Amino acid sequence: MTAETRLRALVVEDETFTRRELAAMLDALPEIGDVREADGGESAVRQLGETAFDAVFLDISMPGLDGMAVARVVGRLSTPPAIVFVTASEQHAVDAFGIGAIDYLLKPVRPERLAEAVSRAAAPRRPGAAAPRPSQVDELAVVQVENGRHTAFVHRDDIQYVEAHGDYVRLHTGEGSHLIRMPLSYLEEVWAPAGFVRAHRGYLVAIGWVRDLWVSSSAGLLARTPAGDVPVSRRHARALKERLLAAVRDEEST
Repeated sequence: MTAETRLRALVVEDETFTRRELAAMLDALPEIGDVREADGGESAVRQLGETAFDAVFLDISMPGLDGMAVARVVGRLSTPPAIVFVTASEQHAVDAFGIGAIDYLLKPVRPERLAEAVSRAAAPRRPGAAAPRPSQVDELAVVQVENGRHTAFVHRDDIQYVEAHGDYVRLHTGEGSHLIRMPLSYLEEVWAPAGFVRAHRGYLVAIGWVRDLWVSSSAGLLARTPAGDVPVSRRHARALKERLLAAVRDEEST
């Protein structure tokens, strides 16, 4: 990248060592041209009002104004910078992406994950690139699953059904399953346009993966997918059948 297209980044973190370490990691990346630091939410808001930043790397748990509050301030700017949350816990991931974060990094931050986040933030500034309009943003088309030091990226199109597990959901694909902390109701809302429908109080199923419906003497009505059978409650059976029928008609008409 040229000097004109390099990013101006703001690191917001109340712990001095962590803040300086992250700033140094950012400063070493070729996409970054300038790194500023803020030791809390109030300092961050003040700097955001004085300087145009391209990316903000936000801790969430901070005294006073926390990272979520700062992110909401960022969203009201006329030209908001990209938001990357950097935190020790997965529990805020749903809210973070709902606010519009482009990435969510877990501490301790691995250099390769930080580089990925910076690359996403820099994408609109590359020659010939256009910033996506809100209508072009496909929320959670790829789900990031952190498991210790391993990060998996699960494509929504590969997910055949979703099963609720308390505060978590299990994403079932043809190759296995992944457990993430996220409400089933949230996925039902954001994935409805992609063909995910409620089959049961604790299940969503992807219409495109349903092969047929069948009745088990022990489990009742089930939707068969290659990844497994999904329970279908009486409450949701009619709507599911209508969606399946509509999908078949659409397929035949194309």
